[in-house]
Amino acid sequence: MRIPSDWMPDARIARVILHWTAGAHKASDFDRKHYHILIENDGKLIRGKPSIALNSLPKAKAGYAAHTRMCNTGSIGVSLCCMAGAVERPFNAGRFPLTKAQWDKASEVVADLCRRYGIKVTPKTVLSHAEVGANLGIPQRGKWDIAKLPFDPSFDTARECGDRFRAEVVVKL
Repeated sequence: MRIPSDWMPDARIARVILHWTAGAHKASDFDRKHYHILIENDGKLIRGKPSIALNSLPKAKAGYAAHTRMCNTGSIGVSLCCMAGAVERPFNAGRFPLTKAQWDKASEVVADLCRRYGIKVTPKTVLSHAEVGANLGIPQRGKWDIAKLPFDPSFDTARECGDRFRAEVVVKL
């Protein structure tokens, strides 16, 4: 287990959604208000302010982590601290690109969450914010986190990045 057990309270959770903060490599107070777990550029875990329990099914409670439009209830928000100033096309990762250390730590963290909450790894239960529209049918207003990997440009779409991430999570279960 890589996540402290007290960060994972009893809750009914259906999915984990992976994000980037569109900020710097360190978690800000603003970032901590919107996500349950944040991962800094060196792989350090930062606890978000809302408890996972506040996003529990059947209805999110006051103070929940608002990380995904119309898809917060039953969803854990994990975010990588990175990508301030990034541009999707033509791709520019900005001054704070997503790092391989963050990506690797994220798959470990999500594997922990899947074990703890009994989440089977599928494109509808472990997905990036960029996949929510296609995989769950909930439009997200141009969110493209995570549809590019700065450390591996051969992964160039949300689906390719999501499939790679899910495969890496499964290996760590």
